[in-house]
Amino acid sequence: MTTTLQNIGSIAPMAGAKDTDPADPVRTDYEEGRRFLQNREYSQAAVSLHNALVGFEKRGEETGIANASNQLGHVCLARQEFTQALQHYQRALGICDKLQDQMSLVAVQKKLIEVFRGLNDHSKAIEICLELLDSYHRNNDPRGTVEILEEMALIYLDSGNKGKAADAYRTVASIHRNFRHHSIAESYVKKAEDIDQAA
Repeated sequence: MTTTLQNIGSIAPMAGAKDTDPADPVRTDYEEGRRFLQNREYSQAAVSLHNALVGFEKRGEETGIANASNQLGHVCLARQEFTQALQHYQRALGICDKLQDQMSLVAVQKKLIEVFRGLNDHSKAIEICLELLDSYHRNNDPRGTVEILEEMALIYLDSGNKGKAADAYRTVASIHRNFRHHSIAESYVKKAEDIDQAA
């Protein structure tokens, strides 16, 4: 059996293939920072993400600034540096609001709830939960509603407001009952009753 090979010099790039430009150093810093964050190498993540943030600021790339700020918020949150996390998340939130990026707004708001819980600012955490609850209600999102109500119950418990925690669980039970998830609904009724008995 004989095989004829094509001369390597006659092989052209595939149609549609792009010449690879040297990597963008700002984007490289950003991606490295994300990898360091995933690997829990927080100091290195902070350095890389800060460098990326500075690069995005110099370019005036608002989306890059929002993404880098958000990731820096994650680093600070993981290190329980809640005040710094708050600053980064608020910056990202402002840009997302300006760009009317609803999905990103919701994601950042959820992180802000964690930050305010870490700062023991329960009223601010509840305020953001109520904003999200309103958004989920407007968008007819029962899963999101349940998720936030569960978060609210935990915040109420942390703040010693057991009555409101029990009410939040009862509301979750009601939502599950509406979807005929009776056993799940009963588990939330039980949580509410346990809280009432402990009060």
